[in-house]
Amino acid sequence: MAPSSKHSIQIIGTGAYLPSQVLTNHDLERLVDTSDEWITTRTGIKERRVAAKHEAASDLAIKAAQKALADAQIKADALELIIVATATPDMFFPSTACFVQKALGIREAVSFDVAAACSGFLYALETARMFLDSGPYKTALVIGAEKLSAITNWKDRSTCVLFGDGAGAAVLQKRPGPGGILSTYLRSDATHTDILQVPAGGSRLPATAEVVEKRLNTIHMEGKEVFKLAVHKMISAAQQALKLANKKEKELALLIPHQANLRIIDAIAERIEVPRERIFVNVDKYGNMSAATTIVALDEARRQGRVRKGDLVELIAFGAGLTWGAAVVQF
Repeated sequence: MAPSSKHSIQIIGTGAYLPSQVLTNHDLERLVDTSDEWITTRTGIKERRVAAKHEAASDLAIKAAQKALADAQIKADALELIIVATATPDMFFPSTACFVQKALGIREAVSFDVAAACSGFLYALETARMFLDSGPYKTALVIGAEKLSAITNWKDRSTCVLFGDGAGAAVLQKRPGPGGILSTYLRSDATHTDILQVPAGGSRLPATAEVVEKRLNTIHMEGKEVFKLAVHKMISAAQQALKLANKKEKELALLIPHQANLRIIDAIAERIEVPRERIFVNVDKYGNMSAATTIVALDEARRQGRVRKGDLVELIAFGAGLTWGAAVVQF
């Protein structure tokens, strides 16, 4: 969807928080039958971050939010809307966003979570954009936060090597004039719900001793099928969002793909008209942080000086559901 031309929804600040504990491929060699070479060759991942036992998704989100607010140079009480994208909420309810609101000391706001797995931040971004574009709200906080280590099967080498913990946040504000979020493109295909899921823990299959013993409350994935669909859907989303924004691939200063697997990113790079040096990669350091991935990458790119005023940036993602999407942003 393209925003109104009377005003724009700008990203005025970003922030990220990565837990201090680093889990390397060599560390994983002591947990499962794997090797640094096996992991690196198949995923491009060298290490990932793991949250402390006492840290929940909201704890990561709060620290990212504080950095984003500082970057935007606004106080928390200016926020009217808080949306947290997460597949690993603190609990079923209240929402993780409400815990963030409480920690930031905001008395009243609209706060809720969005569940769209790895596409979650883009779904939340568009939801916030629509709130700001069509309603009385002016300032919003959008967060992607995950503690995937809590739902990872550490005995399954095909999945445990992929995921990491972290959070990223963006402050959005309605302002007069052009730029900002130029377009978004979101889609889902529910015929593939079985290839990437956490089967148990919800109302269909509540957690029991037997469920936990069988590790049905952890991530299950059909890797080959996910890989094939991820490449196709993210390329399609990237093209459709650019079309909606009336922009071309060659105009992008930076393309930020979901950091699930370096081979997926390489496959996208081969099929899209964006030079490899303009495709952002940090999967080697953090692995797949699901909803946190694209916003953490955006924040890191900004702090590295790879996103400057006037630059055109596109974020693309793909996740369980299946969900996928893209957003084109003019900074």
